[in-house]
Formats: sequence, structure tokens, C-alpha cells
Amino acid sequence: RREIARLSLEVEDEGEFIRTVLGEISEVKGEMISLEHYYAKSCSGEIFKQLYEAYERSLRQLNLLDFDDMLVMCHQLFMERQDILSAWQDKYRYILIDEFQDINRIQYEIVKMLALPGNNLFIVGDDDQSIYRFRGARPEIMLGFERDYPEARRLLLDTNYRSSRQIVEAAGKLIVHNRTRFEKDIKAARGPGRPVDI
Repeated sequence: RREIARLSLEVEDEGEFIRTVLGEISEVKGEMISLEHYYAKSCSGEIFKQLYEAYERSLRQLNLLDFDDMLVMCHQLFMERQDILSAWQDKYRYILIDEFQDINRIQYEIVKMLALPGNNLFIVGDDDQSIYRFRGARPEIMLGFERDYPEARRLLLDTNYRSSRQIVEAAGKLIVHNRTRFEKDIKAARGPGRPVDI
């Protein structure tokens, strides 16, 4: 807010603008994008750069980190200090990640480093349930997992125990139109329920 005032920016909804800019700052950090190569959506590139740099300055002056900083600094530490990375690799020889469809690039890079040399990764996720793209989630990472780990085996859990047959079938008819997904045919364990309201 201070930086918006200092720059004399006129925004329609300040709260929404701040949320959007903070989301974009998180995206730059989480996707490991160089600030010079980031195309801002909320404002001009120059204004975004000033807001980003002011945000970073404020954090440092207050000796604070945001969540994305913890990931960025962890990645940086592992890149620069093989001894520290090795200690953590020895500590965690087997890694299980749930809700893998919600992972972002920097999280995945850290996981790949931690998993070495054994690559004992067990991931669980549903690409059809990726709803956190606004927060940096990249379901494409899950779709490319077998490319990164060619020895991986995929097990499809194709039975829905929660919803009625009508719900599962209606959801299947909609989600099949998404292009970025694993092809799958989910069956309902429960019998029929009431018709789905559309």
C-alpha cells in the first residue's frame, strides 16, 4: 500500500490489485522466472518491477521471509552446498508426496534434488483435481513425471467410493474435454443416486 501511494497509482480496487500483485510475485518466485523476463498481468512491467523490488526491500528491512522465499532459499542452499544437500538426501531416502497435482516448479526442483541418488519417490495425485493454478500449481509437472522418471510405474485408482454413479458420470463427461490430463475412466462404487442438477 505504501508503494502504491508512493507511485501515485490509481487502482479501481486496491485490495484486489494488491492480491493480484502478490500472486504474481509468488508466481515469479515459484516458477523461478527472472524478473526481467516476466510479463506482468496486473500492471505495466515497469510498475510491477518497482512493486516487486519494494516488496522485497520491505521484507529484508523487517528481517522477514514469505513462504516463497523459504523455497527459493532452500533451492539456493541445495545448489550451493552439496554437503547440506547430501545430509538431507541421507535423512530422507524415501519420499511420498500427496496432492502432487498442486506442486509448482521450485517445489519440484527441490524434491528432485532431495530424491537423488535413489529416486525413491512415491507421488499421489489427480490431475483432474488441480485447482490451484492461481497459486502456482502446475499439473503439467505431474503429466511429465514419467518423462523425468522413466522407471516410474503408474497405478490408476479408477473407483470413486464417495459419489453416486450420476455424479461420477456427469463429472467424467465434463472433464474429458480438458486437453492437459491423463486419460482415465472412473467408475462409481456406489449405486445410483438422484439426478445431477444442471
